[in-house]
Amino acid sequence: MISVLKRFLNGTAGGGNTVRTNSERDVTIAVCALFVEMGRIDGTFSEAETNRVISILTGKYELDRQDVDALIAEAKQALEESVDLWQFARVINENFSNEKKEKLIERLWQVVYVDGRMDQHEHYLMNKLSHLLRLSHQQLIDTKMKVLHGE
Repeated sequence: MISVLKRFLNGTAGGGNTVRTNSERDVTIAVCALFVEMGRIDGTFSEAETNRVISILTGKYELDRQDVDALIAEAKQALEESVDLWQFARVINENFSNEKKEKLIERLWQVVYVDGRMDQHEHYLMNKLSHLLRLSHQQLIDTKMKVLHGE
């Protein structure tokens, strides 16, 4: 992948120390799997949600569209083969600082609110992910408010 994503995953972009125990590929797939799952949790992966995920991956992580398409396909396959989201959260917990996990949750909120509302499935998944990523309820709410207030 591109050097910015490597720096992000290695902990040199965005600050914070990170313990590296998994390959960059594993971490990248884990992050993307959470975006894909959030996009499709309500039964449809809408065009707006797809575009937001692509925008996050191309903009925030500076990936080109081909890399993003391949990454999304690989993440979808990993989700199909997984029993639950714990395996993805474990990889993220082992490699991300608390600050980076908050940023990830903030970007997941962006996917939730791309259509201007949150349904019950998205609400459930955000609470589940904050728990799996070992973030407090306050951190979940703070990141939500950042997204809702355009910070």
